[in-house]
Amino acid sequence: MKLPGIASQLKICQALMQQVLRLEVLVILFWGLLIVVGVVFIVWGAETFAEHLGAAAVRLQVSSFALALLLAGAEPEELATAVAASLRDVPAIAFGDVVGANIAICLVALGVGAWIAPLPFNKRVMRYALFGLPIGVIATSFIWDGEINRLEGLFLIGLYVLYVGVIWCVERKPPALGETGEVADASEKLEIEQKKGIQHRVGKDLLLVFSGFFGMILGSILLVEAVRQISQVEATQTKLALTLVGFATAFELVILAWSTARRGATEAAVAGVVGSFAYNVTMTLGAAAIVRPLKIVDASLLHFPLIAMLGSLVLVIVLASFRGYLGKPAAVILLSAYPLFLIRLLVLSS
Repeated sequence: MKLPGIASQLKICQALMQQVLRLEVLVILFWGLLIVVGVVFIVWGAETFAEHLGAAAVRLQVSSFALALLLAGAEPEELATAVAASLRDVPAIAFGDVVGANIAICLVALGVGAWIAPLPFNKRVMRYALFGLPIGVIATSFIWDGEINRLEGLFLIGLYVLYVGVIWCVERKPPALGETGEVADASEKLEIEQKKGIQHRVGKDLLLVFSGFFGMILGSILLVEAVRQISQVEATQTKLALTLVGFATAFELVILAWSTARRGATEAAVAGVVGSFAYNVTMTLGAAAIVRPLKIVDASLLHFPLIAMLGSLVLVIVLASFRGYLGKPAAVILLSAYPLFLIRLLVLSS
């Protein structure tokens, strides 16, 4: 019996390697598709949840301050993703999502909006941004060592409550952040219905709230699991979360900035985008850390992104301070800064 020659063995090995490579590509494509599906569920769930939560809460007579805490600057996409990542014990995704989303919010969302039409940045919006900066610095000091325990998570949530409370005291009304506009709309609608004697059942709104909630849960599980399956390496997970996951969960705000700029941007819409920065580094990270303490092995992976996150907000504040709004020149600077961040993160750091 003749043994196959070396050349035949090499051909067999090459054929097997090609099959393995094709299989790996198909697996990555499959998980990539699940990322897209997960993002769709998260965005739909977050929008449905926030839209109908205000209506349900108004009809159930939930207090104004409780509503402000729930909806001011609320970014349920990032919150759901970070909590899911914490539950799955992949803290790199939780950290990366929050930091990456905040960078995308400052550079892409505001950049896109400012390119379409000038974004008003009056005293009220500037106040939210300036209040958010020291909160970002405090959160950065917690994240810098790559670890946030449950006590620190509670502190961050308390910091968010303080943020909303201080703004409320200064303005003597609920802060115009995030989805709080939904509360005002719901209150007006309820008042009109009561005057006309129309009875509206709260059950439909509650059903949609729970539907949106479960949509976010399903989407965040799919998104986190897909990133886990694509790579088990912490450094790769961090980079994927800072770029792909962070941009995906911030995408709704990019669309919001674009659509409101087309209709004529209001200070409430811009304030909502700015307020999301503070929400993410406090409520989102805090909730994720309470579920399970967050800790990554190589904290240096987050050092440049954290500096970039704070620098992005500072850049927005500086550009807006010149004319009291963000116009096309500011949009060019902001949108140009984002690919520079990606190049520095993905190319120069590899």
